[in-house]
Amino acid sequence: MKLVEECTGVGNLSREGEASLKVRYRIARYQGMQPGNGLPIPGLHRIEGSIDAELDGDLTSLVGRPLILRLEDGRSMGITLADAGGRVLAEGHGPSRCLCC
Repeated sequence: MKLVEECTGVGNLSREGEASLKVRYRIARYQGMQPGNGLPIPGLHRIEGSIDAELDGDLTSLVGRPLILRLEDGRSMGITLADAGGRVLAEGHGPSRCLCC
């Protein structure tokens, strides 16, 4: 896996149909690469990082649930919190885990 992007900032974390929390984030995106030619492998990626809800609330009830993180630059990504400390992990196709792998 090759690190292809790192971003930090203040954004909004939400679940479908619920109010959003203002959070600080640190996200690193890794892309799977083919050995030999170095071309990216479509669908093989990993998102790691952390979320700090110190600005606006508690993360405990959001652990393990599908969430949307809206970044400062306007992009959104699907993430999952791995623990109440705000550790972020996502793998698979696109910005969030798909149903096929």
